[in-house]
Amino acid sequence: MAFEITAAIIIGYILGSIPFAYLIARMKKGVDIRDIGGGNAGALNVYRQVGPAYGLAVLATDIGKGALAILIAGWMDLSLNWVGVAGFAAIVGHNWPVFLKFRGGKGAATVIGVLLAFMPIETLIAGGIVIVFIGITRNVRLALFALVLTPLFAWLFDKEMIYVYYPLALLLFIGFYTLIGLKAELAKAGTRKNLFIDKEYTGWQTKKSDN
Repeated sequence: MAFEITAAIIIGYILGSIPFAYLIARMKKGVDIRDIGGGNAGALNVYRQVGPAYGLAVLATDIGKGALAILIAGWMDLSLNWVGVAGFAAIVGHNWPVFLKFRGGKGAATVIGVLLAFMPIETLIAGGIVIVFIGITRNVRLALFALVLTPLFAWLFDKEMIYVYYPLALLLFIGFYTLIGLKAELAKAGTRKNLFIDKEYTGWQTKKSDN
């Protein structure tokens, strides 16, 4: 069992380390996505800087690698605790990928993938609320905080406590990591005024000046 646990964690980390945002931006525009736009190696930055179709492709693949890490660990017949650790390894891989000298993204899409595979019903309900908040605020990052409702739904559905503690731990981790980066971004001109309602972008995250 120790071999299976170790293998699941390593596989999760390697999957998470695959830098889809970097690869797609490099192949399409010949740029390092971490050096343009918001500087994040994630789907939203690719969407804005490379194109909507490419951003959606990054979103799907980043979600997929998180989900796959969970599914592989489950296929190895590991306990729920170790399955969760394998999912967390994928998030760590995304944020600190070995293939990019440990400089990756924020991990939001990978967290969504992990939670979708770990607890799909609760995550889908919370995801619907996220979409509503995106429509209201046009601020994807702020809207993602609605994912904190995932453990609440697990509790309301009387699931095992791991389905409450695990998503809460992941969301606290990613929230804290995001807030660290946000502190630096708030020093940039124009960022603070768009903290809650993003006036620079439409609901589809394209610049208003482009419309």
